Amino acid sequence: MVVLGIDIGGSGIKGAPVDLATGAFTSERVRIETPQPADVASVVKTVVAVAGSFPAADAIGITFPAVVLHGVTKTAANVDASWVDAPAEKLFSEALGRPVTVLNDADAAGVAELEYGAGRGVPGLVVMVTFGTGIGTALFNDGVLVPNTEFGHLQMSGLHLHGGDAEDYASDRIREAQELSWQDWAERVQTYLRHLHSLLWPDLIMIGGGVSKKADKWLHMVDVPTKVVPATLLNNAGIAGAALLAARNAKVI
Repeated sequence: MVVLGIDIGGSGIKGAPVDLATGAFTSERVRIETPQPADVASVVKTVVAVAGSFPAADAIGITFPAVVLHGVTKTAANVDASWVDAPAEKLFSEALGRPVTVLNDADAAGVAELEYGAGRGVPGLVVMVTFGTGIGTALFNDGVLVPNTEFGHLQMSGLHLHGGDAEDYASDRIREAQELSWQDWAERVQTYLRHLHSLLWPDLIMIGGGVSKKADKWLHMVDVPTKVVPATLLNNAGIAGAALLAARNAKVI
């Protein structure tokens, strides 16, 4: 049985088959640059190319950097506006020739961490925060996903530090674009996470995205009044979570 996870990001589209018992990849991940502009036709074509790198899959899960309601992408923060109200599941299913599960990228990463990683067996309120091109979030209460939270778009104006989206203040994209030191960026992350904590009071915050691989450079400088840990699956969590949910939906596990 082959179950494939594909993670669509603002900079890259990545995919791999997943061992559902462990969340590990069963072969090397394939990554193709996200086309610019990341319009519907171009992204679908790239996803087909990634999927074509592997044997035919019994189930395919695809993450998307957007709110996804009933297979339709409702927002497009870091991709082309043509994705707003696009029937994503239908488009990908037709292009790949089999049913596909599409879900929010941070939700997928959080699902994987609760199944295989840092959130496994943790009761209460758990939040996944992914730092990349934007900031993604996933919220779980006693292991149950509350889908499509968009806390990366919290307005920071109330903190008198920034008048726009949190992801325009503390994403990894901003760290790179503004050439922030790890300490300066960690201060921004701390401000954001404290704001998030004041709204939710979670028992655990898990940090995902590309910077989770570099947690030793900055996470020790972040002080938040709850436990904050890097994702165990690091930046592979989205692929693993997409594959897991696709397999459940296709009833192949």
